[in-house]
Amino acid sequence: MAWFKRKSKGIQTPTESKRDIPKGLWYKSPTGKIVDTEELQENFYVSPEDDYHVRIGSKEYFEILFDDKFKEINSKLSSKDPLKFVDNKKYSDRLKEAKNKTNLRDAIRTAVGKSMGEDIVIACMDFSFIGGSMGSVVGEKIARAIDYSLKKRIPLIIISKSGGARMMEAALSLMQLAKTSAKLAQLAKEKIPYISLCTDPTTGGTTASFAMLGDINISEPGALIGFAGPRVVKDTTGKDLPEGFQKAEFVLDHGFLDFISHRKDLKTKINLYLDLVLNRPIREISA
Repeated sequence: MAWFKRKSKGIQTPTESKRDIPKGLWYKSPTGKIVDTEELQENFYVSPEDDYHVRIGSKEYFEILFDDKFKEINSKLSSKDPLKFVDNKKYSDRLKEAKNKTNLRDAIRTAVGKSMGEDIVIACMDFSFIGGSMGSVVGEKIARAIDYSLKKRIPLIIISKSGGARMMEAALSLMQLAKTSAKLAQLAKEKIPYISLCTDPTTGGTTASFAMLGDINISEPGALIGFAGPRVVKDTTGKDLPEGFQKAEFVLDHGFLDFISHRKDLKTKINLYLDLVLNRPIREISA
């Protein structure tokens, strides 16, 4: 069995000299394009070769849309476990894990600041926190953000990124659909603009409530937007579904969106729209 034995040890590297390649230096898009993470960040977290919009969280959206400083509001709200829900593990344990992993208190953050010199309120969901699921805290923070907009009479932006209602809160989660919709009706009555930005993914109860109730509904390219998943829709309707029927471009073609914007243009386009509806002087934007 000598042929089975390695005769030469080849190149050997002392253990103390081995070094792991640092993680996070490169990002690979779904189409296989490789981009340096620093370049990705400078390009608004969009892959320059294939224009793929990488999922980002509230921190990144706040940096993109606010001018400089912003003030987070209602930051101490946190979910409880009133139903003592247990699936594979306790809901209370899942909450602790999510908080430790993400350094977030729940699946949404709300903040106020200036965007292109004008006051604005932004509520942004975080998919990293239990799939951006909508529970009582998400609904309450959106309601309070709307109250702030009403009190200060400044526009509201909600950035949706969600897998839907949070099953661990059952009916309490579903109540948030009606709650947020009712609060947005108050905002509309006072003629204060509300812009809904749908990002990848915007699904379930989020789509069935505040995400589709904007005075203007916009999206990023390629975002998944829908209510139920393709398999459920197909089983329910008994029909074959068009390819990409839940992508932002398909949704736009069928009248559920007003426009799709590249992430680098979001700040400019949102503010130009607000200038128009609020009858503010239209600013000249440099290219």
